[in-house]
Order: sequence, then structure tokens, then C-alpha cells
Amino acid sequence: MPDVPAGKIRNLVLILGDQLSRSVSSMENFDPGQDIVMMCEVMEEATYVSHHKLKIAFIFSAMRHFAAELRELGFDVHYTTLDDPENSGSFIGELARQVAKAKPRRVVVCEASEWRVLEAMKEWETLLRLPVDIRPDTRFLCSKSEFQDWAQGRKTLTMEYFYRDMRRRTGLLMNRNDPEGGRWNFDAENRRPAQPDLFQPRHRRFSPDTITREVVRLVERKFPENMGSTSDFGFAVTRAQAEEAADDFIDQFLPNFGETQDAMLRERPFLNHALLSFYINIGLLDPLEICRAAERAYMEGHAPLNSVEGFIRQIIGWREYIRGIYWLKMPGYENSNAFNAHRSLPEFFWSGETDMACVSSVITQTINYAYAHHIQRLMVVGNFSMLAGLDPHAVHLWYLSVYADAFEWVELPNVIGMSQYADGGFMASKPYAASGAYISRMSDYCEGCRYNVEKKTGSDACPFNALYWDFLDRNADTLFNNHRLGQTYSSWKRMSADKQELYRQSARAFLADLDAGKRV
Repeated sequence: MPDVPAGKIRNLVLILGDQLSRSVSSMENFDPGQDIVMMCEVMEEATYVSHHKLKIAFIFSAMRHFAAELRELGFDVHYTTLDDPENSGSFIGELARQVAKAKPRRVVVCEASEWRVLEAMKEWETLLRLPVDIRPDTRFLCSKSEFQDWAQGRKTLTMEYFYRDMRRRTGLLMNRNDPEGGRWNFDAENRRPAQPDLFQPRHRRFSPDTITREVVRLVERKFPENMGSTSDFGFAVTRAQAEEAADDFIDQFLPNFGETQDAMLRERPFLNHALLSFYINIGLLDPLEICRAAERAYMEGHAPLNSVEGFIRQIIGWREYIRGIYWLKMPGYENSNAFNAHRSLPEFFWSGETDMACVSSVITQTINYAYAHHIQRLMVVGNFSMLAGLDPHAVHLWYLSVYADAFEWVELPNVIGMSQYADGGFMASKPYAASGAYISRMSDYCEGCRYNVEKKTGSDACPFNALYWDFLDRNADTLFNNHRLGQTYSSWKRMSADKQELYRQSARAFLADLDAGKRV
């Protein structure tokens, strides 16, 4: 189909890098005879945090492939690459350029998933002197207003109750009005450690094609100092590839996903995890379709209920709940700091060079893959960050930078509310704090570590042990009345004064070395 002539264009449709779906609201009622698509790679978005190289390459490659698919369908697509000499470097700059060339009657866009970009969108109509139709993002199962209605008047916003409502709404794993299996939640069965298995299947990887190879060269040239390397790129970058990855998960990994979803192994960073959040979050996969496929696997006897329920809960429960929290609390939520923590992030957050084997393993994995699963993020890096008193806003920016599936709407509440308890308990009922015993029980990280997880204090003791008690002690004014920590504080009070002081001294010594930049 020929390009739509300038001056004859009805809608200029801007598609963002996390909106790579034909079902996105900005494409509703699209008429190839009157409308054109605009996509652009802009430096402003590529640099607002120092994104992992793999994250940038993944999103840019997926964008270029989506544009190519639209062209094959006969759409007129105007695409600006990052290295285009005329690229202005911002959404508004590129819109202004395209509006001047195409002379559309209006601009159409699906609302941005991040507050920062949505606020900018609201100014576009004034800046462009042209109507701008900002449409709601209908790819989520619970709209912003529906979540606000659900939250209205509740003393606590417990995710479990929201999840049950989403089960009822979608009908997933429901037996009329009752949950399949007689229980809503099988999480208690999903906390077993894993054992190395040489015969465990490997997750599917995708060889870079010409488009991806061009993007990889661009990223290495433009972002040489960013974390990671693109040399082993293996992400799906089209809907067809993402669907292959999803089918592979359902067939190969979902049956064993449940039991080991909290487990961690040094040499098996992916275990039975789905590795689908990348594709869901940028629009290549539909979340409800994936849940339906998982439900079919259970109904057909291919996967057990605890695995399927746990997977579905992560998507229609946690993912939707987190988005609701984000829009309920923004702006300002990103600056929450209930513990008044201000310690800078240690250098090993970018290098992985620390003697703490668990932290080193997870950060090294992050450097290599731009990925770590939820327990690695929460109970290793997040747990350490909170116990050590790292600045939660700095921790948030780090997570946003280094994980390929991280967009602020999903990452920020997970870090500020769940991982760092920086919102003072608005989201989580207690801090996710743990000593080395938890990490030892759920992983093989402690084997061969310089620190002894069995030792509680001293220079060769696992730092998590002293940091755990020191964290509770120094934040007692904030946490002492937390009903879920009553037993823990009773244990602290029963300790002798000498033992308590040994914990404090060990923690102080470790943190002093951390602040001095010494290897810990």
C-alpha cells in the first residue's frame, strides 16, 4: 500500500517501546488509508537511567521487528533509529518533526505505563498545537479506576484479596464460585530448595538476525560504559518467537515451576522460571492468554495445581496489583524512606566483586543476563540493601537500570514497598528481612563462601546474620509494634546484653568496611 500523502492524514499513531501489540488501544479503528504509525528510539528514554545493554538492545530490536511486521501488513510506518542524524532525542522532538512533515489532523497514543512519560504526554497537545488523543491502556485486566475503587475505604490493601477478586473476574481456576482444589493459594507447597539436575531442560534462546545484529552494534557503540554485554543476546524479539518461548515454558518448565520457584542455584540461574515477563511487559505476549494456556495444562493433567496456581497468581494477582499500587501512590512514592536510610550503593552492585557468595552470584548473573528471579531480587540483593541501610531511591534506580523486564510501574512498588519496606508498610505487612539461614536453606550459595553462615558474629561470620539483628535493633521504634515481628523482638529481648552487643559490633565493623570501600 502506498504511503498516505502528507496533509491527507487523519491520525498520527505513536507506538512506544512497551506497546508492541496489535491490540494496543492506540491502534483501535486504525485505517491504513488515512492513518500512519510513528515509532522512534530516543536518547532521552535510553539514558534516563543507565540501562543494561541487553535491555536497550532487546527493546530496540523488538521495536524494529514490530515496525517491520506492521509494514508487511500494509501500514505506513515512520521509524526513527537512535543514530538517525535528524533524531531530536525526545518523544516531543520527534513528534514535532513528524507533525511538521505529515500534517496529521491529530495524534493518537496509548497512555504511557510510567508516570513521568504520561505527565509529559499531557503537555503534548499544547506544545504541538494539535489534538492529542491519549487512550487508556486496555492490555491490563484491572483498570486504574477499578483498582482505586477496590482500594477505596480498605484499611489494608492485601494482595491476596485482590487476587481472589481477579480469579472471580477472569474465571481462572474456578469451580463455579469456589477456587479449584478448594484453596485460593498453594504457596506453602512452593518453597522447596532445588537440587542440581544435569537433565533439566534448557530455556529456549533465539539467534540474532540481521535487525538484531544491527541493534547490538548500535548499543555497543552508543553505550560502551553501561552494564553488561550484548555478545550473547538470546531474547525473543517478535510475537512469534515470544509465543514459542511461552509454549516451551508450558511444556517443559511449568510442571516443576511451583515447588522450586523460591529456590536458587549458582549454576542454574533460570531453574523452572518462565522468563516471559520481558515479553509480557512490552506487549509481545498477552497476559490473559498465557494464563489460559497454563490453566489448560492443569485441566489436561500436564501440570499440577500448585504450579499453575502459583504462576497465574504472579500475573493476574501480583502484576496487576503492583500496577494498581503504582498509580495509586504516584507521584512521590519513589521518595519513600521509612527507615531514613541513606547509605550509597557499594561498587560491587556494578561489578559483582564481593566475598558474599550469594550477592556476588546474583549480581554477576544480573550482569550476564539482565535477569534474576523474584527471590534473588527480593531475598538476596533486596534483603542485603535493606539490612545495610542503602538509600531506597538509589536501590530503586539500580533495579530499574539492570533488569530487562524493569519498567517503573512494576519495578518501583516491588522495590520501594516490597523489597525495602520504604513505604512503612503501606504495601507489605512486614519487612522481608532474613538472616543467612534463609539463603542457606533455599540455595547452594553458602557452599564455599568465605563467610560461615553458621557463625553469628565476627569477621568470618555471614554478614547477613549480624546485619539482620542490627537492622531490627536500630529500627525498633518503627517496627516493634508490628504484629508479625512480635516473636522476633521477643527473641531479641531474651538475648543477653553481651550477645546483643556482639551483633551490633559485628554489624558496625562490616558497615564501616563497606563505607570505606573495602572488599567485603
